[in-house]
Amino acid sequence: MNKKIILLSVLSVFMYACGGGNTSSSQYLTGITYDSTSGKLIVVDYGLNIIQLVSALTGTATLTTLAGSSGNSGSSNGTGTSASFYGLHGVVADTSGNLFVSEVFNNGIRKITTPTSTATVTTFVGVLGTAGSADGTTTDAYFFYPRGITIDSSNNIYVADSVNHTIRKITSAGVVTTLAGYAGTSGTTNGTSSAARFNFPNSVVTDGVNVFVADSQNNSIRQIVISTGVVTTLAGNTSGTSGYLNATGTSAYFYIPVGIATDGTNLFVADYYNHSIRQVAIATGVVTTLAGNGTSGYVDAVGSSAYFSYPLGITYYSGNLYVTDQSGAKIRIISTTTGSTTTLY
Repeated sequence: MNKKIILLSVLSVFMYACGGGNTSSSQYLTGITYDSTSGKLIVVDYGLNIIQLVSALTGTATLTTLAGSSGNSGSSNGTGTSASFYGLHGVVADTSGNLFVSEVFNNGIRKITTPTSTATVTTFVGVLGTAGSADGTTTDAYFFYPRGITIDSSNNIYVADSVNHTIRKITSAGVVTTLAGYAGTSGTTNGTSSAARFNFPNSVVTDGVNVFVADSQNNSIRQIVISTGVVTTLAGNTSGTSGYLNATGTSAYFYIPVGIATDGTNLFVADYYNHSIRQVAIATGVVTTLAGNGTSGYVDAVGSSAYFSYPLGITYYSGNLYVTDQSGAKIRIISTTTGSTTTLY
């Protein structure tokens, strides 16, 4: 079987169609972010092809649709529910409160301005519906199943371009370049810019100096120095072998890490098939488990007494992690100081 199709199957939990098939019409929450302008969480629903506002940061929340036609896929730009998406995966907010979302099957990044019920959706970069690997400006650029995205304080966006095995950079003017990796070639090699190799990177986060990558099929966490493009392995073994082991640096093991967030000191990783949230100290590479225990389930508790089922999206805000947990399409809250897990939605 083609290895691209194999990985898409691995990341699916029956929802990602192998090789680019249809999304589901069921709720399937993927990317999540905190928008400092509105003071709200935003979540995208891969299954229903909609972008949603989360009503609260604590307690019990509800979801309100900002853009997209629920249960319908497409590539139409427009206002609110007149717009359509196909394979929503990642979401970030810029310093003005505009949202940017990545779409796996539309192979592009869309922009949502005035994110309320009158949100206006446009194409920011990429040729919707066409896969490729070209750098360029706005619709001269091409992507191949872009997944996780992150943004820095200068509104530069970084994208895990999964099937191209590359990390792309997009300026606020829509200029797309390749920060690291070589399009169409997978591997485990550390190096500078195009000499480095990734294997289906799924998610990224930045501290403004580095981009950290959840390199899913390599079962590792990679670090890219933005100014030089130098890529190293911060945690996880360098051979791509999966497992579940807390240790330091390349002695630690992950099993398809798909989501990543940071508080500036630590990275927090949604370790998909280990059903847990792992913590990586940026300075030392020491890996520990913050919540979950490697077994699938649904229990709110502290540390390893909590259970998750295929955690995917993750974001950090004010001492808490917000995680999209695929079993039952839940949003879980984890305190980074106590490891206590509760359910927000």
